[in-house]
Amino acid sequence: MEPASFRRTKIIFTLGPATESEAMLERMIRAGADIVRLNMAHAKHDWTRAVIRRIRAVSARVGREVAIMMDIKGPEIRTGDLAAPIELRAGEIFDFTVRPGGGGGGGAGGEEIRSVDVNYQNLVNDIHVGDTVLVDNGLLRLEVLAKDEGHIRCRVLIPGPLSSRRHINLPGVKVNLPAFTEKDRADTLVGLEEGIDFVALSFVREAADVEQLRAFLAERKAKVRIIAKIEDQSAIVHLDEIVRACDGLMVARGDLGIECPFEDLPVIQRRAVRTCLAQGRPVIVATHMLESMITQPVPTRAEITDVANAVYEFADCVMLSGETTVGKYPLECVQILDKIARRIEAEADFTGREPAVFTGERMKVLHSAVVLANEMPNSKILTFTRHGFMANGLAALRPTSAPILAITPYPELLRQLRLLRAVEPFLMPFATEPDVTIENAITLLRQAGRVVPGDKLIIASDIVSSDRLVDSVQLRTVS
Repeated sequence: MEPASFRRTKIIFTLGPATESEAMLERMIRAGADIVRLNMAHAKHDWTRAVIRRIRAVSARVGREVAIMMDIKGPEIRTGDLAAPIELRAGEIFDFTVRPGGGGGGGAGGEEIRSVDVNYQNLVNDIHVGDTVLVDNGLLRLEVLAKDEGHIRCRVLIPGPLSSRRHINLPGVKVNLPAFTEKDRADTLVGLEEGIDFVALSFVREAADVEQLRAFLAERKAKVRIIAKIEDQSAIVHLDEIVRACDGLMVARGDLGIECPFEDLPVIQRRAVRTCLAQGRPVIVATHMLESMITQPVPTRAEITDVANAVYEFADCVMLSGETTVGKYPLECVQILDKIARRIEAEADFTGREPAVFTGERMKVLHSAVVLANEMPNSKILTFTRHGFMANGLAALRPTSAPILAITPYPELLRQLRLLRAVEPFLMPFATEPDVTIENAITLLRQAGRVVPGDKLIIASDIVSSDRLVDSVQLRTVS
């Protein structure tokens, strides 16, 4: 049996007013959070710099380095500011004004048509008569009746209140906004200066969107990993190529559940997770996992089952959003995710799942290590990684029970390894001789309580043979 400290599924929480204090950050990290997400949709740079430094300081004090993910806004369409909320009525004719200050137009009978500005002027060129416009997470639904250079005229299908700066979704509409906006560039530069570990790119529609961000990072020699967020129908069409292009995928079920028929969402989630597993990419299941706990002290039974399903599906991470930014019970949310994940991992039978299939000699060596670990009860996998390849490959092969104890000499890589399922990273310099490195690692793990005499270690590493590195698999018993 593994000690109580081991959980395979990783936990991401979003920082906000409920969790940004030093005291609460420490409690969240001690509770087992692995990655802190910064939502840049409304974040200011001064706040961003301050909280990144605070996270690093608290992590150092606790003695557990967590990763930081900057979630950049992406090509988002929003309504403009309103002096007061507008109550839209069913059947009402309503205008979206795409030229600032255009104002409302006149109706057929001369009546004034109410309107709101939109922050994307070329929307009129992307949208067509008959298209659906969803506002405020789909709470408002309108149908496009007509358009001209300055207005998009719609009929209200589902009424309700419209307030300032509400998000707009356009199911099935290809929007020609840039994937990586000027705001995204400015935000990412701040993140790079402060040493973030991941950038989550919003509204990824095709692999080229990811490559644009990767080129930006390469120009600055940044080793930050890219998480692609799938949030609309274009991403689903190009899912395979997006997964190949990114370093990890986020199934962002908020906008995805608005852009697609709701009954398709579970199918899309399962397909996305399986695609990531097949291609060896880590995958995050996000949004509404414990939504009711924003205001309530316990989750609904459906939420418990939803989290459990993500663990059953072999997702690398589950993520909290509003629950930990403005919720009343952020610490309890992390504790509940932890409890559910541990229980499902202890119960689930993962032996029937086919692991990812990779080509190449190095992956064959890692596959051999995982097969050996699966056949040997109470074993542990020990690996050494400078760039993350060894740990990522082992995690992608999804050992059925053995934890992956990953040793790296680099703090930034240690934090990035927090993303990977079943990987427990440790920081240690490598010696010149591989055998010395292995012995030092076993000593470190023994001191940390992660191995005890009699444990079987399957060691996946590279050794020096005839002046070149050769990948190898060893079996050792801890003395």
